Amino acid sequence: MTELNNTMFDENAIAKTIVDSCFHIHINLGPGLLESVYEAILFRELIKRGLRVQRQVVIPIIWDGQTYDEGFRADLIVEDKVIIELKSVERIAPVHGKQLLTYIRLTNRRLGLIVNFGEAQIKNGIKRVVNGLPDDISNH
Repeated sequence: MTELNNTMFDENAIAKTIVDSCFHIHINLGPGLLESVYEAILFRELIKRGLRVQRQVVIPIIWDGQTYDEGFRADLIVEDKVIIELKSVERIAPVHGKQLLTYIRLTNRRLGLIVNFGEAQIKNGIKRVVNGLPDDISNH
């Protein structure tokens, strides 16, 4: 199990813990549950691993001097750095990546993860979406 100490809260270290948690959940529960179930369980699992996590965070849009809170909600935001968009579908569609990229750009974050618990193998259901963050995590 990947654990983080207080000095390792960079995006890539956080992402490793998120991915490890998702594997743990998927191995034990499998695919087929509602997104809201996976969200609640992943929320709790990440907190158990020492991370600060927010659920259903409104992502406002500012247009023409007006702020709009309608429509956009991040499923989970971890350590105020990584946005997680959860799915429980057969396959991740290209629009899901575009949606998450919009979220991370609107919030000035650098990393988002799409996690599709609907995949038979969770490794096929996790996609990194970056905004100015190196995509190579092999040295972490």
